[in-house]
Amino acid sequence: MEQKKTVAILCSGGPAPGINSVISSIAKSFLKEGWRVIGFNEGTKTIFTNHPKTVEFDFAYADYIYNRGGSVLRMSRYKPKDSEFNTDFFVKNNVKLLVTIGGDDTASTANRITKFLNEQKVDIKNIHVPKTIDNDLPLPDRLPTFGYQTAKNEGTSIAQTVYEDARSSGNWFVVSVMGREAGHLAFGIGTACHYPMVIIPEMFRGKKITFDKIINMMISSILIRKTIGVHHGAIIISEGVFHFMEEEEIINCGINFTFDEHGHPELGTVSKAHIFSVLLQTKIKELGLDVKTRPVELGYEIRSCAPTAFDMNYCTMLGMGVKKLFDEGHTGCIVISKANGEFSPLYLKDIADPETGKVRTRLVDVDAQDYQLAFSNMHYLKPKHYESAKKFVDNPEDFDLERILATD
Repeated sequence: MEQKKTVAILCSGGPAPGINSVISSIAKSFLKEGWRVIGFNEGTKTIFTNHPKTVEFDFAYADYIYNRGGSVLRMSRYKPKDSEFNTDFFVKNNVKLLVTIGGDDTASTANRITKFLNEQKVDIKNIHVPKTIDNDLPLPDRLPTFGYQTAKNEGTSIAQTVYEDARSSGNWFVVSVMGREAGHLAFGIGTACHYPMVIIPEMFRGKKITFDKIINMMISSILIRKTIGVHHGAIIISEGVFHFMEEEEIINCGINFTFDEHGHPELGTVSKAHIFSVLLQTKIKELGLDVKTRPVELGYEIRSCAPTAFDMNYCTMLGMGVKKLFDEGHTGCIVISKANGEFSPLYLKDIADPETGKVRTRLVDVDAQDYQLAFSNMHYLKPKHYESAKKFVDNPEDFDLERILATD
């Protein structure tokens, strides 16, 4: 009896709303044509071992999961070395297609696996589905990665409630948002909520990022609001700023960190909002300002929520698009679902560093008109406000936002 053809699916990185919609759509598209559909638990951690951890999908299971949050395939950030690669599982199970679901790291790993499979002359194709709430894969025409819109929607709901609390209590809140390098999520949420200050790494334009600069930017917003008689507000900041800080800056900020085996501070164990709120409150007391701040962390709360209609539809299209690209013979690519209803491949080799294979990160375009308009609408101190700000601080020029951003 001829062995069934198999499509294997693996998810890596962190959860994002819509993963199960993608898995469901891929499974249904192949199951109806008599294929076997296998998913890997723990991403690439066991795929090349003698005992891969797998889940097999039938129609009933695929139909059950399509609108659920989280991921039915357990996630992992494990990155296999090239020396771990082999073709054993693929050959044994007659795998003809490997579908990877993830962000830039997963796409980079997929690119390496694709190269290995090609070198081994094994007839297996690889197609990647762009997943990340960070929205930082370089998709064309500013297309979002799936999960971003739902995470932004969920984050906006929480951020709006936080702002109402600020208005009701007369406090300021410091809201930290996930984003390893890029500030898309913080920018999207902050702009949607009309936050008076949105801080993302891209706005520094490659200049040195320090805690002093960030705290002074926050105070800039607090001061300008005080001059107009508004004594509450909220500041949103992307955790991506940490990616561009010097390690010494982080270690010496006054916060107690635990350290990994290489002596690096373990930022993942500490609330970023807490760090900024403590440092801001310290500066506020030094200046003698009557302001209370509270930290709010937006991270895990928005990764595994149920997808919105946008992402359910988008992920369904991406899943079915995988089947279409496979039937057309494409491999080593990201599936793209365009706004005009067309599907196309975006080849990993075209967006990856030729030496490392790592996919380039898409950052917020701070020269784009939408960012420029949002930036101009924020509340921050300018030279024309110096005189009125002197009622609260002796040196208002230190809190001029554009001056801060221009400093090396």
